[in-house]
Amino acid sequence: MTAPRQEATPPPARTVWAQTSTTPLRDFLRTETGSAVILLAATLAALAWANIAPSAYERFWRLPLSITFGDSGVSQDLRQWVNTGLMTFFFFVVGLEARREFDMGELRDRRRLVLPLAAGAGGMIVPVAIYLALNAGTPAVHGWGAAMSTDTAFALGMLALFGSRLPARLRTYLLTITVVDDLLALAVIAIFYSEHVTLMPLLAAAAVFAVILAVRAAGVRHGFVYALLGAAAWAALLRSGVEPVIIGLAMGLLTYASPASRGDLERATDLFRLFREQPTPELARSAQGGLTSAISPNERLQQLYHPWTSYVVVPLFALANAGITLSGDFLARALVSPITLGILLAYTVGKPLGIITASWLVTLLGRGRVRPPVGWAAVTAGGAIAGIGFTVSLLIATLAFDGPRLQEAKFGILAAAVCAPVVTWAVSRATALLPVRLRIRALLGTAETIVDLAAPVDPGRDHLRGPADAPVTVVEYGDFECPYCGQAEPVVRRILADLGDVRYVWRHLPLTDVHPFAQLAAQAGEAAAAQGAFWRMHDRLLAHQDHLRPADLVGHARELGLDVERFRADLHDHAAAARIAADVDSADVSGVSGTPTFFINGRRHHGAFDLDGLSAAIRSARARAGLDPSRR
Repeated sequence: MTAPRQEATPPPARTVWAQTSTTPLRDFLRTETGSAVILLAATLAALAWANIAPSAYERFWRLPLSITFGDSGVSQDLRQWVNTGLMTFFFFVVGLEARREFDMGELRDRRRLVLPLAAGAGGMIVPVAIYLALNAGTPAVHGWGAAMSTDTAFALGMLALFGSRLPARLRTYLLTITVVDDLLALAVIAIFYSEHVTLMPLLAAAAVFAVILAVRAAGVRHGFVYALLGAAAWAALLRSGVEPVIIGLAMGLLTYASPASRGDLERATDLFRLFREQPTPELARSAQGGLTSAISPNERLQQLYHPWTSYVVVPLFALANAGITLSGDFLARALVSPITLGILLAYTVGKPLGIITASWLVTLLGRGRVRPPVGWAAVTAGGAIAGIGFTVSLLIATLAFDGPRLQEAKFGILAAAVCAPVVTWAVSRATALLPVRLRIRALLGTAETIVDLAAPVDPGRDHLRGPADAPVTVVEYGDFECPYCGQAEPVVRRILADLGDVRYVWRHLPLTDVHPFAQLAAQAGEAAAAQGAFWRMHDRLLAHQDHLRPADLVGHARELGLDVERFRADLHDHAAAARIAADVDSADVSGVSGTPTFFINGRRHHGAFDLDGLSAAIRSARARAGLDPSRR
């Protein structure tokens, strides 16, 4: 099929879609990046407070707080409530993100699981080995757990600030590694840093967790039930001596993630339509329930709790634990302390070395079948920024040490958090000095990407625009009545005109539950295609989205100089119904539920649909395609 020449009409550079396009991963990264600033401010506030009024700082965080129910209850000081209570919500969000990666993210391809597992484990084993080597034979050896875990929030935030030249996919790769890192860190806390375990409360916690599993299997979706059972399990674990934050992680891992299906969205639309026709309280509750059930529990709970943990819980944790009273004597002692040096070298040297070595071994042993999704320079930068071990590291330090040793451990953790971004920046700058082709390979790598598009492009069937042999193919599932498709269309044309070597494919996804004329408009496009005028009709329909009634469509055909009688007959006979249904089926198996949805070289695009967002994704795909010998 030969596409007509691209129109040169200059479209607007941006669309409203840029403000409304969000995804769970983009929301997660945006929250982590923004919270890094709050976390840094809380850390500085803790240091200032601890040095201006050290006795007041400690006295405040050691204030007792008790919660009692009859003759039983829990009594802890404020710092313990933050570390064991509020941090449970932090690890709950960690569990949610881990489950999302398994269900919808990079780890949904189970063959790729070995790489982050190995990189996460390597990024913990090597730092621990360095710490043990420097502290062997001393009582401080028990604190090895404080030298291994990455702070996801701080690391991603600092990566945005100090690694702006690095590929966007590094953030996703780092996220999968830190998910594994957090899971292993929680296992270490539960096994090695719990107090003397009392059997009966531990069995009670296990029994409550079994009830949680049974309630989940029964399909109960009321959050209050899970909150009540989770609180009971937390209290039982606290009494048992096992660190209770692990219940947060466990419950997060139980919460499944899935994209909103088109069927659920259509049911939600029907319920809202009923409410629109008869706005009663009963139908309002039904419509609200339909909208809520269309989104997976994982996404709903992340939306609810992630901002709270990022902007409140973790900064409060930093405020309660990062305070160190600095003095000349303390600095002189800390700078030669095996604890401080062990933690500092573990993070700044051991973390990148462990991640790089583990990634390289997996690639070598797998003979290249499994490799990092980014180049080795990006892996190195990611390993360097992973040397920020703040939240979990401080938590383990408070469990392992007290007194001067705790202060030395905190100093090492803070020093590593300062050094890691500097090393990352140095790696980024050094990579920028490489020749262009070598720099692209070092940043992007040559790993195959996950292909999300279930139905490959067929030049004999699909509607194509642009060079047939272009290195980048953009597939859009669209709806001629969708206003966002209308806003994205001139951006697509601008990209085709500016970049030149991009092949564009339109596939139909009429959202008939919200756009009553979308199916008819799709049939009009195919009726025009039967006369060799698909793209002219495509452009006209998107430019006149308020004129898609049958008479309007016939008028469009007349304006385009088509055989109107043939066009009218094709519309009447629904000649293209099977063709459109095939596109809809391919959208369903590709997990597409809304429009516009873009795929770039088979991978779903989750970024903004404005000129900058799409152009950046296409340039990245083009650079990666240039490194693939099979495409040359």
